[in-house]
Amino acid sequence: MKLVYRYRVKSLTGLLNKQARTINFVWNYCNDRQKDALRFGRRWHTGFDLIKLTTGCSKELGLHSGTVNDVCQQYARSRFQARRPYLRYRGRKSLGWVPLKGRELKREGNAFRFAGNTFRVFYSRPLPEGKITDGTNFSRDRRGNWFLNIVLEVPAAPARLPVRGVGIDLGLKDLATLSDGSRIAATHIYRASEAALAVAQRARKKKRVAALHAQIANRRRHYLHTCTSAIVGAFDYIVVGNINASALAKTSMAKSVYDVGWSSFRAQLAYKAVKHGAWFEEVNEGFTTQICSNCGAVPDSRPKGIADLGIREWRCCDCGAVHDRDLNAALNILRRGRATLAVGILDL
Repeated sequence: MKLVYRYRVKSLTGLLNKQARTINFVWNYCNDRQKDALRFGRRWHTGFDLIKLTTGCSKELGLHSGTVNDVCQQYARSRFQARRPYLRYRGRKSLGWVPLKGRELKREGNAFRFAGNTFRVFYSRPLPEGKITDGTNFSRDRRGNWFLNIVLEVPAAPARLPVRGVGIDLGLKDLATLSDGSRIAATHIYRASEAALAVAQRARKKKRVAALHAQIANRRRHYLHTCTSAIVGAFDYIVVGNINASALAKTSMAKSVYDVGWSSFRAQLAYKAVKHGAWFEEVNEGFTTQICSNCGAVPDSRPKGIADLGIREWRCCDCGAVHDRDLNAALNILRRGRATLAVGILDL
């Protein structure tokens, strides 16, 4: 199992800024060579082709050879994933990024050594023993702070018995409704900071705007980590509906969808479940609000479509059960997860 540990760097940030500019040059060189291949009708360059073209430049550029190779491979990988003939050029507005080979990073107490330089970090949490793998990198955020992201390979936790299960229905008014009846409130952190953001934007204070956005993201991330850690600690089997956040983000609800952070919530649940030996699964949430969780029927009295979004409570005309809309959906999501677990199909 691979985990990423993130530490803020507090020394040699000027060196990292210089290397980030040089890496942009290497990336743009790869982009130029790809355009040459298109212009002359040649075979498109792979990562290994680009490595051959950049062989011997590391000393002149002041970069580690493994870093240059990683940039070439990442360029080819990104172009393939984007299914584009070439990519955008990297410039001053691009966030800083310095990749490195995992074997080149060495521990020195609470610091790390790479390419003859010792980088001191804010050692916010201990780094467990394990193999540092490729994918490790330095990255810079919008405020100019550098972070060391260490990809560590650690042994997987033994799987728990799926005794305590929970279904989770995601929403906007409440971030999540659990099948045991509890709810996780949506904090609406961005909405609470809109006034301060508006003042800073009208005054054209770019640093203040960037700081506010970073504060909002950090507060949201901290809240989601707190909630997901509590869920993984309390339940052995976690089922979440596969609500399409990206599609809803294109509607008039976009600001609220981005504010609650559904995608981050599910991603944290997924990796924490694997880390702690719990079971995690996403199931199709279609019609979970319309099916009666008591009798399994699809009654005529159910709330139908977008027109009935305002109906938060309804009665099944077949069995007479009264349902809270979100709790009913969470119970149906849990039932679908149990059906998948019974046949042994699990998405970990």
